[in-house]
Amino acid sequence: MKSTIRNFVIIAHIDHGKSTLADRFLEVTGTIPERSMRAQYLDQLELERERGITIKMAPVRMSYTVDRTPYTLNLIDTPGHSDFSYEVSRALAAVEGAILLVDATQGIQAQTLANLRSARAAGLTIIGAVNKVDLFRGEARKEERLMVIISDLAELLGVPKEEIALVSGKTGEGVPELLNTIVARLPGPRKPEHIVGTHALVFDSFYDNHKGVVASVRVFNGAIEATDDIYLIAMSTRSKIKELGRFTPQLRPLERLEEGMIGYVATGIKDPEKIRIGDTMVVVTPQNRLVLDRELPLIGYSEPKPVVFVSFYPEDNDDHELLTRSLKKLKLNDAALVIEPDQNEVLGRGYKVGFLGRLHFEIAAERLAREFSVRTVNTFPSVLYRIRTPRGWEEITQPEDLPADFLEIWEPMVSIVILSPQRHLQSMYPLQMRFRMSNIVAETFHDRVELKAIMPLAELVSDFDDQLKSLTEGYASFSYELAEYARADIQRVDILLAGSLVPGLSRFFPKATIERESRKMVERLKEILPRQQYAQSIQSVVAGRVLARDDIAAMRKDVTGYLYGGDRTRKMKLWQKQKRGKKRLKERAEAKISPELFKELLKK
Repeated sequence: MKSTIRNFVIIAHIDHGKSTLADRFLEVTGTIPERSMRAQYLDQLELERERGITIKMAPVRMSYTVDRTPYTLNLIDTPGHSDFSYEVSRALAAVEGAILLVDATQGIQAQTLANLRSARAAGLTIIGAVNKVDLFRGEARKEERLMVIISDLAELLGVPKEEIALVSGKTGEGVPELLNTIVARLPGPRKPEHIVGTHALVFDSFYDNHKGVVASVRVFNGAIEATDDIYLIAMSTRSKIKELGRFTPQLRPLERLEEGMIGYVATGIKDPEKIRIGDTMVVVTPQNRLVLDRELPLIGYSEPKPVVFVSFYPEDNDDHELLTRSLKKLKLNDAALVIEPDQNEVLGRGYKVGFLGRLHFEIAAERLAREFSVRTVNTFPSVLYRIRTPRGWEEITQPEDLPADFLEIWEPMVSIVILSPQRHLQSMYPLQMRFRMSNIVAETFHDRVELKAIMPLAELVSDFDDQLKSLTEGYASFSYELAEYARADIQRVDILLAGSLVPGLSRFFPKATIERESRKMVERLKEILPRQQYAQSIQSVVAGRVLARDDIAAMRKDVTGYLYGGDRTRKMKLWQKQKRGKKRLKERAEAKISPELFKELLKK
């Protein structure tokens, strides 16, 4: 019997209209009543709505009838930004098909190509679709431009132009036809040949105070009943199901999740560390209960590789436990996070967290503040450096950890692809020097130029995105992949306050820009640090050599203001006493920066 289930994702570059198209799917299928409908319905986070981007994948089950046959359509809406590519990869592992969506006003972008490669690598059937076609109706020049976009996408996918779906997420034009195409062209659920018994892939999870860890699952084999006991292979965790059901997109309980279905399982597990994204869930039966540790896992997806590292510390040291619990719960909902304990002399105990990019870090920091009410101080974003020493190779993420006897510093590189209109090619040349780009190759891609280069990851996570958008008037886009490590021509810059090293403010800079960056750091410190009863020197030091220096003048108190007339000798005695007191203060003073000021200093 032919399956009536279709599992698919929408993949696209950021801002190409994935969430808006998903809204129309929900309307056409009657999944959401018209009175309850709102824009970006599947974007449940307040942060997603504010920024207008999808951050978390969002599954939903829809019912749709074609030729009197009812079909179940399981859609997973995915993020578009390259920092959330791991989120996309998890969704791809749970489906058989993908809609590759292209904005007709922008054309094929860098992340369009990256998402296509990922979907093909996952073995998915891909349907090409061009969005916002309503903007191209009734004017010959616009319709000609639309035909170019359709031809580009058809050529990219290797299909006839007639197979490219034309839709408008805003007006709903072409959406019923696209749903019919999904039913006709996408295959039914696949079934692994090497698996026996009920197996489901955990592709996402979140925490519920009453239900414990709730796992988003795709059932690949067998069926899960609401009364079953389950076993998670990777974590060797066994539990009794509290509830299971489907996403509508709200949680709707069911008695059974059958083969090929996507739904949720409320595990009742209260410890977030006992479940892991990518794990395989099996049902405990009398036949396998004694050999659960021998069950074969499903082939899911690789572990995420963090590229940006930031240490988080609670503003109030008493909130350390709250930060611990919050990070564990956040990791349940964001499997790409890598967390380990950290310590700072100024800020106390905290955690070093690995992210997939700078935007990923910014989003996680905001979610900690909003969803868990944790106020934190974080260090400068850094990357994983490899250090060669006489003892061998070591890895560090913070400049303070650089061994004194190091021989070489190696830094991670990325292979970056930039797509831009040809008219902006000349304006992008300054990026080469500013961001230490090398091995640059430019190729024409229809009406655009495709620029490929190698550059340090540390440069990419600085302000590369802002600079690229500025130089190309916002028209350029980019995607990147980790490349090999390369020997780095960089040095560590330390900050001394009143002659003492300030932990947490050391940075790595390229030799070519180290003096300029040193002056900027000193100027910033002088601007923010408060004056004391004694003078304070601020020094930027590299390998024992002072590159920049400035002083914060001492606060002056008029100790003779109350004297009137008389011998000057009395005033001199008071001035000398004041001078000796300031000298003693300076000798006993320590270079301390409050957490509030430290947070201000770490701002860009």
